[in-house]
Amino acid sequence: MRFTHLPSSSLRLTGADRVDFVQGQMTNDLKRASVPGMVEACFLNVRGQIEFHARVYKRTDDVYLHLASGEAPKLAERLRKYVIFDQVELEDLSDTLSTLHVWTEDLPGWQANGPDTRSFDLEGTAALASRVNRTGRPGLDVHVLTRHLERVVPHLGEPVSLDELNRARVLAGIPDVHEDRLQGNLLQEVGLEPAISYRKGCYVGQEIMARLEARGNTRFRLAALQGADLPSFADVTSNGKSVGTTGASIGERVLVKLRKEVEVGATVDVGGVTAVVVEARPVPHTAEG
Repeated sequence: MRFTHLPSSSLRLTGADRVDFVQGQMTNDLKRASVPGMVEACFLNVRGQIEFHARVYKRTDDVYLHLASGEAPKLAERLRKYVIFDQVELEDLSDTLSTLHVWTEDLPGWQANGPDTRSFDLEGTAALASRVNRTGRPGLDVHVLTRHLERVVPHLGEPVSLDELNRARVLAGIPDVHEDRLQGNLLQEVGLEPAISYRKGCYVGQEIMARLEARGNTRFRLAALQGADLPSFADVTSNGKSVGTTGASIGERVLVKLRKEVEVGATVDVGGVTAVVVEARPVPHTAEG
């Protein structure tokens, strides 16, 4: 068993209107989630571009938003602007909770054949966990009180660095808004379709999402590049024309927001380095992987 400590921040929403309130801000449908349950979602600007990405947990007495490190205060500031008559309170739990990604479901107290999201006892500590694919294989995001980390960590196996997790993520073709710096993009252009519901009610940016669903005319898609010493966050060109931008590189492979007309197998330039366009899908694991 292996685990990675995820740099995180978090918000807790309470009050009678908490579900309705956050439902009107995010792209996915929290109302249809079970209790407890989790949905992946984004918070958009009025142009439909990503501002924040979160995993949103619905529980009996609150809504919990798991965010990348440092993002909770900024999202809280945005959300408070929309609290008018709503009975909802926001609390930053970034210093209270910690999140660990366990690379397997073989975790003490967790039943692999149970619900995707649930609270359970982890070696005498209350834990909230959900199935999240961060590496191309089934795994768990586990949330515990920071003060209980020393009690929990010895039972999670071998610690694995965030760099290694990101390597597995890129090889699996999984975009990460924070790590790949995807803020300011449309969800459909960077492989984040699972974070959106086209059947829910209004939210900030919803009109743009509905228009894109009806017309299906996004100009970009998520792809990957293969090469050597590929740079991160670099402009991608083809025949002297800008056609995309790379995310976080692992050297020989990088995810890329790429114009749809650039086909798989095409050769492109990335900051002076030659690369080949490939599909953003999992690379087969080796026997050791």
